[in-house]
Amino acid sequence: MSAQQTQTHVFDVVVVGAGAGGMLAACRAADRGLSAVVIEKSEVYGGTSAVSGGGIWIPCNHHIAELGVTDTREAARTYIDACTKGVTASGRIDAYLDVAPEMLRYVEANTPVRYEALPKYADYFQHLPGSMPGYRALDPLPVDGALLGDELARLRLPSPGTLVGGRVAVTSKEAHVMLSKAPGYIALALKQFGRYWFDWRGRMQSRRDRRLTLGNALAGGLRRALLDRDVPLWLNAPMRELLEADGRVTGVEVERNGQRVRVLAKRGVILAAGGFERNQAMRERYLPSPTQAQWSATPLNNTGDAIAAGMRLGARTALMEHVWGAPTVHVDREEKQRALFVERNLPGCVIVNGLGKRFVNEAAPYSEFVPAMYRDHAQTGACVPAWMVFDARFRHRYPCGPIMPAVMMPDSRIPVQFRSLLYKADTLDALAAQIGVDAQGLRDTVAKMNRYAASGVDEEFAKGGNVFDTYYGDPSVKPNPCLAPLDTGPFYAVRIDAGDIGTKGGLLTDAFARVLRADDSPIAGLYAIGNTSASMMGDSYPGAGSTLGPAMTFGYIAANHLADEASDAADTASASTSELRGVTS
Repeated sequence: MSAQQTQTHVFDVVVVGAGAGGMLAACRAADRGLSAVVIEKSEVYGGTSAVSGGGIWIPCNHHIAELGVTDTREAARTYIDACTKGVTASGRIDAYLDVAPEMLRYVEANTPVRYEALPKYADYFQHLPGSMPGYRALDPLPVDGALLGDELARLRLPSPGTLVGGRVAVTSKEAHVMLSKAPGYIALALKQFGRYWFDWRGRMQSRRDRRLTLGNALAGGLRRALLDRDVPLWLNAPMRELLEADGRVTGVEVERNGQRVRVLAKRGVILAAGGFERNQAMRERYLPSPTQAQWSATPLNNTGDAIAAGMRLGARTALMEHVWGAPTVHVDREEKQRALFVERNLPGCVIVNGLGKRFVNEAAPYSEFVPAMYRDHAQTGACVPAWMVFDARFRHRYPCGPIMPAVMMPDSRIPVQFRSLLYKADTLDALAAQIGVDAQGLRDTVAKMNRYAASGVDEEFAKGGNVFDTYYGDPSVKPNPCLAPLDTGPFYAVRIDAGDIGTKGGLLTDAFARVLRADDSPIAGLYAIGNTSASMMGDSYPGAGSTLGPAMTFGYIAANHLADEASDAADTASASTSELRGVTS
């Protein structure tokens, strides 16, 4: 097709990427009177948001007050400043703190998405000033997938690691009850399995659970909001280039149905297409070594296309050497690795490097775990990969990745695709030989852990020493719910890779989410949010939802800024017309 025949579509706002930030931005733009379209590279919508926990970290959110607790902007600012260490421009932090609570109220008032605050899910760094022992992290409530009609089939499937038995969706609160074996956990599990199997209409259509939870609840609810507003969402429509004229971004060129299509944006383009964690060349250029795209827990489409397009226009980047790190494990025949978010907190396990030595508090926030791997690897050359080691007691009681506790899934009944994940031996020395870890070092480490379990105090890394660690501990284990001896054979090991749930680096933006040039001037008409932008959290991760909270908030801010500019332009035009009439009358 010649350039003269290229199809052209015109909207006020073009959003690139159908994750939570992008869909919310388009929804808000429509509510502010702007026409919008969302273009998505994949054949499904939801992006990384759909496979996430769906949580958002919002200081001073209105649910805190509803629970009779007080948070203050001053405390939140103190905490974020302590986490980010001056890396983030003050204006971006102010914008987030000022607008994030408003964004949350907007979402709950105008979409099917609802949130609840988690009183016991603590900020990740309890030792820093301004932190709270809970409440700032919010979880999405379940959404009925039937609201989506045929669009349910096009919602990206949740991560299999969030489904009980590979099928049944649960909220994070429900997962916590079951993992910690809190009172009523058996009844809860039976209730959710029964609900799933008795949804006969859903079972006739597919095996997916129509009760959407976590990231699927967020993505599904926002998709319903777009449907209610008749905002088009194009799937299988990868962006190939940003269009520019006279220093202003004027739209995008996409590939749709095998043809190049020009999508013009009268007001602006919002890039919300994720990070570059699936682009091996970019990983090798920017991230610490060794690094592999296959270690990521994110969808395969996150190849940094939007970041590269912005860079070609002279956009400035920041934080390109950082990821939202998470230890991951490989499961045969799955497209992405599974992150270990909670297993590490449980008592009776230890994580070691190739020398058989610990290098971090196993229960540390996942965002801190991978940097600790690389720090140790730089010193020892033996920490990428690392190894999670546990004994028969742990194996009997607790899950590890896709492998359910032995009381539910004995070794003889582990599915074939999971078997390569698990190493097993009768003794620690034999296990060390299997996985290539120093046997003496492993024996010494286990002896120390057994001593710490008896005293309840981890003298090296303080595992179980704060409320974040103990949230996913086992309260039936005393004196420390995160520590138990490893003294019952056989022994097991799982390989731990330096994985991620996204990259942090991207296009640098200002307080309005506008993309900046090297001289800090904004590129007219171009905005970036989520992992396409450099994280406002710097190299830190203040609490659960520190990715989605800013992605959604700055999507909301970008849409408002575009609408305000359109209003100002209309007012200017109206004033000019009035002046002209006055001259000619």
